[in-house]
Amino acid sequence: MRKIFFLSLLSILSCYADAQELNCRVSVLSQQVQLSDKRIFTTLETAIREFMNNTKWSNDQFKRDERIECILTFNITKYNQPDDMSGSLQIQVRRTAFNTNYGSVLLNFQDDNVQFRYLEYQPIEFADNAFISGLSSLLGYYAYVILAMDYDSYALEGGTPYWQKAQQVVQNAQQDGAKGWKASDIPPRNRFWFAENYMNPIFKPMREANYKYHRLGIDNMYNKMDIGRAAVLEALTKLQEVNKQRPASYNQQIFFNAKADELVNIFKQGSTQEKATVLQILGELDPTNNTKYQKINQP
Repeated sequence: MRKIFFLSLLSILSCYADAQELNCRVSVLSQQVQLSDKRIFTTLETAIREFMNNTKWSNDQFKRDERIECILTFNITKYNQPDDMSGSLQIQVRRTAFNTNYGSVLLNFQDDNVQFRYLEYQPIEFADNAFISGLSSLLGYYAYVILAMDYDSYALEGGTPYWQKAQQVVQNAQQDGAKGWKASDIPPRNRFWFAENYMNPIFKPMREANYKYHRLGIDNMYNKMDIGRAAVLEALTKLQEVNKQRPASYNQQIFFNAKADELVNIFKQGSTQEKATVLQILGELDPTNNTKYQKINQP
């Protein structure tokens, strides 16, 4: 009986034990690679998952149920043995709304210029202040972007230290020959400009929009639907401020990639005036999804 009690207590305590910041699921796809033995991609998948989840990315303490939910899906399209890989990376990040199990999508976009070297069983090593490898820089960069977006959603500009770290990773990786690290690499759809824009004063209203949308909007939806919806609408007006100076920016496109479906669900329940207002704003900010937004008016 004592043993059973002890094991039960240990199980309960483990739920509250400190954990790393990320709960990251990783997939490495390789359908386009012609190779008889694809074990290296399975090994890579395990190595990336352990690196992302076991690295301490901040000085803050996270409980296991507070970890940031994210999914990294690598699609390797070229592999030149023994270690040269390239392809794309899909990043999906969710933020749990206060007092619910609902996950609001923070990020959902694809990096189409992923290039790195990896030897099977090679340890992935990373440092904030130095370039060690293209793979560890790529993973470190997106770990900090994930934290920056998450912290910005809980406190106004709360993610600043992590945007700065992401910029440092970019600077360190300038010496790498891979695309995506320099301002001139496929501008503006690259890692350099994504982080650079968020730290540019012009994009300050976008970071305020992130905070208002999630902390004042989504977090209020469970018991103050009208207040939450009004905060989301106000967040969209902040994006209008950015759009006036940087129309259809890369960062704005990424925002709507994550939020388009959610916005439809939020405002289908709004008043006639709210629906008219939000459709006018969305038509201005995200015309490519206009057909989708018309569902707001459907019963």
